[in-house]
Amino acid sequence: MLLIKCPHCGERPEIEFHCGGEAHIARPLDPSQLDDVQWAELLFYRANTKGVMAERWNHLHGCQRWFNALRNTVSDKILRTYMMGEPRPYIGGEAQGAATGTLSYPAPGERSK
Repeated sequence: MLLIKCPHCGERPEIEFHCGGEAHIARPLDPSQLDDVQWAELLFYRANTKGVMAERWNHLHGCQRWFNALRNTVSDKILRTYMMGEPRPYIGGEAQGAATGTLSYPAPGERSK
């Protein structure tokens, strides 16, 4: 069984957690300015990275708090967990752009061009 380290409770079995998708997604300052295509891209398109990806996780059957985790999508290994609001940590061997979030999916409107 996979153990996940909740930053609030410590290591717990994976069945206590729920993945909430990609972390560090920039939300628009003025959402009323987005058209339908931009809204669709914001809500439905994600990076789906092969390798290390930052994800949001919820300790559903524990403290019920949200936190972020760096997970390798190939091996399913969770490399590090950290509190919501903290910057994404850099993991050795990872592309520097990925650690800063600059390799994420295109901004709304860029996919349709």
